[in-house]
Amino acid sequence: MNFVDILCPSCSLFLDFDGSLVDLAPQPEAVIVPSGLVGTLDALSGYLGGAVALISGRPIEQIDAFLHPLKLPVAGVHGAERRDARGTVSLLATYSLQHIEEAALKLAAKHPQLRVENKRGSIALHYRQAPELESVCLEAMQAAVEESPGLTLLRGKMVVEAKPGGASKGRAIEAFLHEPPFAGRTPVFVGDDFTDEVGFSTVQRVGGLGVKVGEGSTVAWQRITSPAALRYQLQAAVAAKAAKVSA
Repeated sequence: MNFVDILCPSCSLFLDFDGSLVDLAPQPEAVIVPSGLVGTLDALSGYLGGAVALISGRPIEQIDAFLHPLKLPVAGVHGAERRDARGTVSLLATYSLQHIEEAALKLAAKHPQLRVENKRGSIALHYRQAPELESVCLEAMQAAVEESPGLTLLRGKMVVEAKPGGASKGRAIEAFLHEPPFAGRTPVFVGDDFTDEVGFSTVQRVGGLGVKVGEGSTVAWQRITSPAALRYQLQAAVAAKAAKVSA
């Protein structure tokens, strides 16, 4: 696939962060933002009239820290928090995470390889350092969620997360598509994880395009091999648009 051909001035671009724009790391804070990525995103935002947004499981403040000084529209914690193009932040109703956190911390105390991440509105239990504990983590978190009203369980790559039932990347994208500068544009969403599948379905339902990064079954209509390949394609698209303007 070729983003030079896909991206046009009438498109809007929605991008997952971990595993899509940047390579996955052993710990969430160890992610490396490659040189040039911030400039590429800034240029794409300019070309698309500001219609570029990040759709991530991370909190908004983490995305801003990684992409400093760039501040794009962003949906964080799978849509539990969202900042629109004007900079206005909206938050979904939160529910008590105490029981979830207690269950996750209890399990992590037995298995130090596990990592508990407390976000605004969700609790994530990472098992990247102990993949053999997947079923144990899933069972513990599922049991805690069943005893916690308003929450649902979300599975990702080496992580299981309890989040508000009304939050999803698909709903976050839908909200953007009802607002300027995204409204009326053809949406393209790029993601890599199970959590991105609802986003692919959302954009394709309204005539847009889902792009899966990496291997694995997907409902997305297009695929790209890796985050490095995606970054190359986005850089190429920026260069092609710049060359066209200067011609």
